Amino acid sequence: MKIIAVGRNYVEHIEELKNDVPTSPVIFTKPDSAILLNNDPFFYPPFSNSIHHEVEVVVKIKKAGKNIQEKFAHKYYDEIGLGIDFTARDIQSELKQKGLPWDLAKGFNGSAPLSKFVSKEKYKLGDLNFNLEVNGENRQIGNTAKMIYSFDYIISFVSQYFTLKIGDLIFTGTPAGVSEVKIGDNLKGYLEKDLMFDFNVK
Repeated sequence: MKIIAVGRNYVEHIEELKNDVPTSPVIFTKPDSAILLNNDPFFYPPFSNSIHHEVEVVVKIKKAGKNIQEKFAHKYYDEIGLGIDFTARDIQSELKQKGLPWDLAKGFNGSAPLSKFVSKEKYKLGDLNFNLEVNGENRQIGNTAKMIYSFDYIISFVSQYFTLKIGDLIFTGTPAGVSEVKIGDNLKGYLEKDLMFDFNVK
């Protein structure tokens, strides 16, 4: 099982970080040791002073495929969930300035808290509201209609480079509102009105 993530997929988030709008999906990966399940707490790592939350809709691949045409991509997943792409922003900034990969800033232990998965049929995927509350206050509010690249396009694009296998996870990008978390924070994530995760930072 692998974790594939998409960066810069919401224009307002691109603008808040002062990045350029991509001409194709920005792809990076996380190791499976990044996954955090069952609302387990996230332990703030000692190597960073600026961990940012990035809430994202996550697609779970249900069958293997490569070179998938976009029009067939919907057949490769039945379930979606909600996750956080925790990012060590201070480390990422240093790496970007040096022209180096982001792995240390994105793939550290526990950097991918993940909800349960639910049937995609429950929601309208092209117009899906999701949000992140920190200590009861909305920090990020997103809607998939504002994605630059759709779920199906992302699957098709990624499958040209990586063979997708059963259980692979695709984090599909974060909306505006990313900010630092602090020890003691409580994070709740929602798909529409459905609570998907509820955990604390320690």
